[in-house]
Amino acid sequence: MKKFIIVLALISSFCTAKAQKEEKVTDEKKGRFKKENLFTGGGLTVSFSSYTTVLGASPVLGYSITKWLDAGIVFNFNYASDRHVTYYNPSTGLYYVSDDKQRQTVYGPGLLARAYPLKFLFVQVQGEHNFIRQKLIYDNGAPSDKYNVSATSCLVGAGYCNGREGTGSLFYYISVMADVAGNRNSPYLEETESGHINILPIIRAGLQVPLFQGKRNRF
Repeated sequence: MKKFIIVLALISSFCTAKAQKEEKVTDEKKGRFKKENLFTGGGLTVSFSSYTTVLGASPVLGYSITKWLDAGIVFNFNYASDRHVTYYNPSTGLYYVSDDKQRQTVYGPGLLARAYPLKFLFVQVQGEHNFIRQKLIYDNGAPSDKYNVSATSCLVGAGYCNGREGTGSLFYYISVMADVAGNRNSPYLEETESGHINILPIIRAGLQVPLFQGKRNRF
């Protein structure tokens, strides 16, 4: 019996030492860069109102920092069309809507952060700086004007995702966001006849695709 107790004690000591070693290795790996946390994908953008239509795409390269937080770099390409252009008359101090039309090509980089309070629900903040090429088409037949502007936007919103089980998951999502920065040149805003700025809802749907297949970290 004494020998059995000694052997049992030795086995217990060996298992404890091994477990402590594995725990130490696991702790050392925490915080390190993991290629299986990289993802790509992106979404399609749709935004519309009585005056304005916006269509676009936004590819993404990102990294899952934790099981509940993603961050990434995004590049936007959007096409916007205004069916009626609003002008300001300095002599009267009033705004008026014309039948002129405006076409915009929008492109630029951005950064996004997406947090998942639930595995199927996320909130998102996305900063963008867009370069805008505009073409103004006059209703009276005068030659069109072309000019370039830029605008910084801050998109805030929430969305639903299906299939996300943690880092390294392939899933699709749909979100609704709005530009809260208030820049008048933003392609996500419209100016009304009264000079008021309307914030347009931005509907985006897309995929998030893991770049490397590794061990999936579940919630």
